[in-house]
Order: sequence, then C-alpha cells, then structure tokens
Amino acid sequence: MSSIDWDTAVSVAGRFSGTHPLADTYHERRFAIDAPEYVARASELVAAETGLALPGAPTVGVISRSQWVETNVEAFTTLLAPLRRSDEKSSAFGGKVMGAELGAVLGFLSKRVLGQYELVLPTGDGGVGDSVFFVGANVLAMERAHQFRPSHFRFWVALHESAHRAQFTGIPWMRDYFLSLVDELVSTGTGDRGRMARFATRLADARESGGDPFDETGLLGALASPEQRTVIDRVQALMSLLEGHGHVVMDRIGARELPDLDRMSGVLTARRQNVKNAALMRLIGMEMKLNQYDLGAKFINAVESEASWDALAMAWESPEALPTLAEIEDPTAWLARVTS
Repeated sequence: MSSIDWDTAVSVAGRFSGTHPLADTYHERRFAIDAPEYVARASELVAAETGLALPGAPTVGVISRSQWVETNVEAFTTLLAPLRRSDEKSSAFGGKVMGAELGAVLGFLSKRVLGQYELVLPTGDGGVGDSVFFVGANVLAMERAHQFRPSHFRFWVALHESAHRAQFTGIPWMRDYFLSLVDELVSTGTGDRGRMARFATRLADARESGGDPFDETGLLGALASPEQRTVIDRVQALMSLLEGHGHVVMDRIGARELPDLDRMSGVLTARRQNVKNAALMRLIGMEMKLNQYDLGAKFINAVESEASWDALAMAWESPEALPTLAEIEDPTAWLARVTS
C-alpha cells in the first residue's frame, strides 16, 4: 500500500473547505473568549447527569476549517503509521492519489463539523490531547442561517462535546479500548492485496443485480477484508452507544436549560437527513456515523424504559459489557446478557 501524501491531503482539503465571511472576524474572536465558559458550564451539568467524572479542565478553542483539517491529518498520520512498511516500495503517485481522496473527504467534512473532542486523537509527539474545539465559521454560519441565539446554540454544542469528554475521561478504559480497535482495523489491512479484487467483484455483482455496491460503511466497508468487517462492526457498535448516549444527554440537559432546544434540534436533524448530500455521505461511509445517532439513542431510551437510566452504567464496566451491534438493535438481549 502506498503511503498517503499528507501534504496533498491538506492542499486538496483546502480547496474543498471554502471560506465564510464571518471567519476570522470579531464575531469569531468574541466566540473564542466565551467558549471556555460554555464548556465549563456544560461539563458541570454533564457530570451530574451521567455520573461520569470530568477531571480538570480541557483546552478550549475556536478553530478554522483549515485548522480542523490539519489537526485530523496529524492524528491520522499517527494512527495509520502501521501501514508504512519499511520493506515495501511506495508509489509516489499512489500516495498523492490517496492524499487527494482523503483531502476531499476532510475538506467536505470541515464545512459540516461544529465541534470536536480530542482526547481520542493522539498528537504528533506521541502525547494525548484533552481539548474541546469549536469550528468557528460553521457554528457562526448555522446561527446566522437559522437565527439561533448564539449563547444557546454554542452551549448546546458544548454539551455534546462535554458528553464525549465524560465518556473518555470518566470511563478509565474507554480511550485505550477505542484506540485498540483502530490499531486492529489498521493492522488487519496491512499487506492486504485482495481488496481491489473484492471491490471489483462487489461492483460487478451490484451491476448485475441492480443493487447498491455500498452499505452504510461506504468505501471503507467495500474495501474491507472479512477480518476488518468484524472490527468495523465492533467500532460501529461502540460509536452507536457513545453517540446515542451523548445525543440523549445533550438533549436532556438542553430541554431543561434551553427554551429553543426543539427548533435547534429539528434543524440539525434535517441537516443530517439532507438528501442533497446523501450520495456523498453514503460513498464516504458517513451514513454509518449519522445512523449511529438514531440507533444509539433508541438503545439508550429502550434500556432506560425497560430497566432504568442507572442500568446504562453496566455498559461502562468493561469492554466485554459493551453491547454488540446486534444488541444495539435488541436492547432486551443486552440487558439479559449483562444481568445474567
């Protein structure tokens, strides 16, 4: 496999990211001043709601789309390091193609991401970040387009990122487990020379049957080996749980704190379901991410209904207690297993 040309990725992402008239204005600078207060308030409420500790205070910042791309490229460089095999000749052209493909995806996503929590991303020097970032231009654009009250919308976004911070700081084993899945996903793909043949077969079968060659995992799933598909299922189950939990927590607190929650929530739900971007979302595998909100939230609500909110704590006891992908869709089965 060719090494990804990361400079090409950053360059191409910049062409797709675009600009926004409010970026790098006093509106964004004022947002940066207020952002730590939103996160501090959100952290306190999330800790009380979830029972999970949020130790210390994270670094809080308002960043540009290009900074978001650069941060994620830095993390990918570290996460994908096992793919660089010293005994394998690397094609410079192939690396540029892969860099351009990744850059296009990151550039597209950089226009949609509102916030990001970074403990799960390794830093280039081998360290661990503990940061909550808002992508300023995107938050400001949403506020202006839909006339959201800035203090309410920014606090609501802070709730979501603080919920993720609670998951990765309040559950001692969570970060290491997540990164172990990434390592396993990468290592099972190293040296896999059959992926393009599998993909070609999948395309041919789809043409013959008139079906769709992609499922919700997009290109990632289409190129994955059987071993990788197993890991992808575990990743999807974990992220469904975490995204669903975070979504329920932010909405539950928001319902008490924000009188305009329903309108903000409705706009973001419609944004996720926008058919204009559906084909691209399906291609790059983001449909899996979007479905995680719904599947995970349904699982959380069903567990609370059948048992209690406190019963969710059983999922945080160990990796073995996490629901499988099948159990995400069958909460009763998960409850039966962990209480037997």
